[in-house]
Amino acid sequence: MGSFRFLMKDNYKPIIVQSDGSILLEVMSEAYEDARDAILPFSELVKSPEYVHTYRITPLSIWNAAATGMTCDEVVARLERFSRYDIPRGVILRINEAFSRWGSVRLLRADQSNIIVEVRDEHILEEIMSNRKLVPIVKDVMSARRFVIPSDARGRFKHLLIKVGYPADDLVGYDDGEPLDFRLRRKALSGEAFGLRQYQKEAVENFWANGSPRGGQGIVVLPCGSGKTMVGMGVMEKLKTCTLILCTSVAAVRQWISELVDKTNLTDDKIGEYTGPKKEIKPVTITTYQILTYRKSRRGNFEHMNLMRARNWGLIIYDEVHVLPAPVFRATIEIQAKRRLGLTATLIREDGLEEDTFSLIGPKCYDVPWKELEQKGFIAEAVCYEMRIPLPRHMEGKYRAASDRIQFRIASENPYKDMLVRQIVRRHRGESILIIGQYIDQLKRLSSMLDVPLITGSTNESRRDMLYRAFRQGDIPVLVVSKVANFAIDLPDASVAIQVSGTFGSRQEEAQRLGRILRPKKKVSTFYTLVTSESPEENFAHKRQVFLAEQGYRYMIRELSYADLDS
Repeated sequence: MGSFRFLMKDNYKPIIVQSDGSILLEVMSEAYEDARDAILPFSELVKSPEYVHTYRITPLSIWNAAATGMTCDEVVARLERFSRYDIPRGVILRINEAFSRWGSVRLLRADQSNIIVEVRDEHILEEIMSNRKLVPIVKDVMSARRFVIPSDARGRFKHLLIKVGYPADDLVGYDDGEPLDFRLRRKALSGEAFGLRQYQKEAVENFWANGSPRGGQGIVVLPCGSGKTMVGMGVMEKLKTCTLILCTSVAAVRQWISELVDKTNLTDDKIGEYTGPKKEIKPVTITTYQILTYRKSRRGNFEHMNLMRARNWGLIIYDEVHVLPAPVFRATIEIQAKRRLGLTATLIREDGLEEDTFSLIGPKCYDVPWKELEQKGFIAEAVCYEMRIPLPRHMEGKYRAASDRIQFRIASENPYKDMLVRQIVRRHRGESILIIGQYIDQLKRLSSMLDVPLITGSTNESRRDMLYRAFRQGDIPVLVVSKVANFAIDLPDASVAIQVSGTFGSRQEEAQRLGRILRPKKKVSTFYTLVTSESPEENFAHKRQVFLAEQGYRYMIRELSYADLDS
């Protein structure tokens, strides 16, 4: 993280470490940014009200820090540097315990059929042998610290092991896969000079780890707009092997294809699109999570999951890995011999399966704070506003009589938002504006009011592509989009996003929506979230803000009155 800017007297130190492992960070302190950057690699942001943010140290947050090379002494030193009071002894003991568990179970290659598991001490073996789910996997006990499991149980063993508090240090290595001549161009077909940025090169090298068994699995965390696709292509150049790429949407699939054709030596006959309209399997094949998890009935088979074994893939790339569906996790358990790269803007999963991502895709191997890339001009500077508006008086009775879920929807579709959207669009005339929401009726109303196009899940692919292209070229200045635009859509000229409704408190959604306006540009981008005051929507907005506060962004809150909206 580099050296911190100044020495502090104890009274000015901005954090308080509590006995339960939570950390209170004073936002108004002069040392706030230094302290935040110091603790982020080994803690998770829990909540971020205006003046004091709360972080939490967990075993998983420590293991991710350990995987990037951070030591226990480094973590404690950072806490001591910024802590106003002594760190509770119990917290230091738990940090030590989490670090001691990292690497306490190692997986080593024996032969094609077997894996040797080596534990740090005999008590761990006793714990494993007393676990009814783990013990059936054990094939043979060699000593008090070594035993054998079958190679095909590698993923299942790691998955179960982390559930009992032991992250496996997997040093077995990987199959090389079918070779592929793959090179990045120095000049893209579009005519632009092309090369990986320094942080993208670092991400590639961290994943590769000099070709050692320690590399080849892991997650790269970078902001939307910072070029995660370029990192994926950099890894593909390192490995030069047939690759399967999993995406969130058909639009994202085609975006990957476009980038591969433009920036690599691959020709069309080497790139396969495996989606609804097409079912091509080629040396580089790109598909969606939706296709992989398709089945005709709830109890039916996943008809396309065999794609993960259709060729001798040497690399599988999981784009937007934080939304990886559970069935794909289960398939990933069986393919641990393949190198696996996860790309994401956030490790947060709304389903709480961060441990599964860690054990089956790999630990975090690289990240860069969003604000650092903003300061260097790699992503746009952004200003975030939460616009709080009242509910129309004539709707208050209906609102009070409704259930929690209906109250949330009434607040989300507050008709005063239409008036505010009109004001914001007028204020940003001449800029490219995205209006993003959850509820189709609301979006149709806004599209009609502003006389601008609307894209939803039912919009066919050709029309979507045409509208996205027209927006990129500036022919359409305002575009209304549903949640289909949350993921992997490249709209580099968008400089204003207006979020009129969202999915409860989804932090990952907030990250993706902000990301739509972070592509590098000369102007400052503006992100508006429209929220009904004193409603469940306002409560959920606090949760979504956690992610942005974690990245260094601060919301400016504007309370609007009836008079403001009627003006």
